[in-house]
Amino acid sequence: MATIGVLMLETRFPRPPGDIGNPAGFPFPLRYAVVPRARVGRVVRPGEPDPALLEGFLAAAERLAAEGCAALTTSCGFLAPFQAALAARAGIPVAASALLLVPMLQATLPPGRRVGVLTVDAAALGPAHLAAAGAAPDTPVEGIEREGELARVLLDDLPELDTAAAGADVVAAGERLRARHPEVGAIVLECTNMPPYAAALRRATGLPVQGLPELLAWLHAGLPALSGPASSRLASAGISGQVP
Repeated sequence: MATIGVLMLETRFPRPPGDIGNPAGFPFPLRYAVVPRARVGRVVRPGEPDPALLEGFLAAAERLAAEGCAALTTSCGFLAPFQAALAARAGIPVAASALLLVPMLQATLPPGRRVGVLTVDAAALGPAHLAAAGAAPDTPVEGIEREGELARVLLDDLPELDTAAAGADVVAAGERLRARHPEVGAIVLECTNMPPYAAALRRATGLPVQGLPELLAWLHAGLPALSGPASSRLASAGISGQVP
């Protein structure tokens, strides 16, 4: 089975099933590479991630590709501005951000309906992130509350998480998105830490909700199974489900 490589931020917060940092939530093997000094505050910020981090991400992408990964992703949707550079360096398919789903889902909606985005920080997610993913600059965006459980744990990189409270934060943000933008007909989760609560959000809003797991399932379905040297390298490394 083809392996997807994951370029990870350097974090310590918990990762329940559905989070890209927890391999138990995915039906295909993942191989992880932590990018040194890629902390939340240097990536989740207005404009683009800290440009000084780019070379670290590129080196990790090149390494995972050389080790036999068939495609790559990242652990933060705010890395969308690195999409083109990562694909160019890795030489294999790259899905740097779940924001890539926005134009894909938009094409499926009837006239007058739009895709909305839930993010960890609405003040930081701007036109540059959306443009890098091919999304319209006026895409409706809603963030979770900064004082809430999930934002506090993620942005402050705390070691403990109340998942019930985190789920309530995501549902509340989805309901605000619908109230402020009644034209929203589907929701994309920018944040890779939100998919554990996607089912609750679907129930609460009655809308299609997609995030990185759905994007990777689509990507993985078209990847060729590995064989030969690449498969041997991954097998000898024991990659399935290992997190650095």
